[in-house]
Amino acid sequence: MLTVDPGDTLIVRSLNASGNLGADTDSARLIENARGHCLTGPIAVRGAEPGMMLAVRLESLQPDDWGFTAAASRDNALNRQLGVVPGERVLLHWDIADGRAVNNLGFAVRLAPFLGVIGMPRAEPGQHSTIPPRADGGGNIDCRELVAGSTLYLPITVPEALLCLGDGHGAQGDGEVCGTAVECGMTTRLVLELVADPPIPTAHATTPAGRVTFGFDADLNEASAQALAAVLDWMQALYGVDRTTALALASPVVDLRVTQIANKTWGVHAVLPDGALTRV
Repeated sequence: MLTVDPGDTLIVRSLNASGNLGADTDSARLIENARGHCLTGPIAVRGAEPGMMLAVRLESLQPDDWGFTAAASRDNALNRQLGVVPGERVLLHWDIADGRAVNNLGFAVRLAPFLGVIGMPRAEPGQHSTIPPRADGGGNIDCRELVAGSTLYLPITVPEALLCLGDGHGAQGDGEVCGTAVECGMTTRLVLELVADPPIPTAHATTPAGRVTFGFDADLNEASAQALAAVLDWMQALYGVDRTTALALASPVVDLRVTQIANKTWGVHAVLPDGALTRV
């Protein structure tokens, strides 16, 4: 475990979510027969206590030179509904360089690297899955907006925060629809800070796309309501308006996006673009 002071700058190296040590998915893994994501951490932050907010400022994210995307790895209801045959797995290998990833079928995508998992352990004792995102402490959020230049704010769940991160993605669409993105190792430069008086008490972020709030639930309607309620809280604080007025102002400018559908818990994020709403 590494212990740091608030305001310290860190360079964090993480393997891909599977923990591959070589340059392909057949290479040895750091932890064979692992039951969750391969993460780097925990990172303890001196002075961090439940009730505070941890600010994770992402200064740069550099993906490794290769990645993969796997579809039909699981037999689940969504794959069956999509007509994807269980067992007919497709595995794409991506070569990453010069701002893009090129796969073995000859298709290219632009890079927009971010970390799928940034989070803290639950306060309850015992083992906890890395798969679902959580309102308390974050985790497998998989939000494509969390690129370099973003700051993610997470409610601290345990003393010293014990932050873990990883699950690098070179590129991903909203939804992460097959369950994987361009999965890759990542080198991340970040700064950790403590915030005693955040604008809202739930997980949120400032990003190049704008202000972002989150909702997580097994029910898409509930996840959407959580994300929308949080952005209304933020708008009330920003603009000094009542709740209903905030909702009216949100409707022309706030985007609700499905963050991911892959992790047994729906993720929804609300985006208030910078400059979309101004006073004249």
